[in-house]
Parts: sequence; structure tokens; C-alpha cells
Amino acid sequence: MKRFIATVIATLVVFILALGAWILSGTYNIGADAPHWPVTYAVMQTLRERSIDAHAARERVTIPNLEDPQLILKGAGQYAAMCTGCHLAPGMKDSEIRPGLYPQPPNLSQLRVQPKEAFWIIKHGVKMSAMPAWGFSHDDATIWSMVAFLQKLPGMTPEQYKKIVAQAPPDEDMDMDMGDHHEHAHGEEHETPAASATSAPAPSSSAQH
Repeated sequence: MKRFIATVIATLVVFILALGAWILSGTYNIGADAPHWPVTYAVMQTLRERSIDAHAARERVTIPNLEDPQLILKGAGQYAAMCTGCHLAPGMKDSEIRPGLYPQPPNLSQLRVQPKEAFWIIKHGVKMSAMPAWGFSHDDATIWSMVAFLQKLPGMTPEQYKKIVAQAPPDEDMDMDMGDHHEHAHGEEHETPAASATSAPAPSSSAQH
């Protein structure tokens, strides 16, 4: 038994030393244009999904009324200003940055994410991806507005999307960062913005992430 334990320990030490030497050698190609091996990608995908599921379930949050038209409108402006480059919008086939991202971000105009999971991802971000932790610069109420909008986004037509974004209230923090781009996005005026916020069709498919 002692010999067996010693053999196991020696094997682990050799493995750790070999792994350390491989890391320090720089052999691994960290470039985003060199995909992982399928088994590596599968492991990381499973790790990410299970981690988000578990941590979102433990997050102590009170889900607001995600059908609130004003909350949805605010989220529309936030999404248009911060998210479309990676996650696209109705009518967008691609963006300048998206083809170079690995792993590829989900197209949220075609995919609905469970509210608690969406909140956790937006607030905390995802390591080793392009998803930042927006919780450093946005309060929970603003993040919930994005979650509310994401529940309406799948199924929106490009025209519905443009209309609701144009009606979204201006955001002072984003105005300072985005300048004329954000001002242009909110430059139009329409009647009954609250009605428009809730008029987009919502597909009946189950939530995914």
C-alpha cells in the first residue's frame, strides 16, 4: 500500500511538473483564431453552463416586474448602446467585432435566456470570453431593465426594434461614453412608447442559455 501511494504521488508530481513546463514553454496557441480541441471546448462549455446555473440559482435577488413597459424601454436603450456589437439585433447578420470573438457570443435576437441567469451573466460577466461584468458600472435596476428587454427581443422585427430603441429614455452615463451615437439613437419621438414596448411578439419556445 505504501508503495502504491508513493507511486501515485510521484506520478502526480511528474504530471504537475510536465504541465508547468508546457505552460511556461508557450507552446499553447492562445490566439482566438485557433479553436480549442472538440473535447476541450465541450469541457469548457459544460463548465460554463453548470457554473452559471448554480451561481444564478444562489443569487439572492428579487425579480422585478419584467413586463413593466418603462423597464423594457430603458433596457432597449441599454442593449442598443452596449450589446449589439457582440449579440446582434433584429436585422443584423453580423458586426465588425463578432467574427473575431471566440467563443462566438449567442445571438440574443434569436435566443431567450432565463431571467435570473441573464441577470447573473450581465452583472458578473464570464471569464475567458468577451462578456464583461457590467455590475461594476451599472446598478441592479439597470441590469434588470436589460433582462426585461431580453425577454421581448426574440421575435422582434427590425422595424419594431428600431422603434423601441428610438423611444428609449436617454441614459446619462452612456451619453458621456457614447456621445453623438447614443444621442442619435434617441433622437426620434413617437406616440405611446409604453404600448410599443409591449407589442413585440414573444415566441413560446422554452428559455435557453
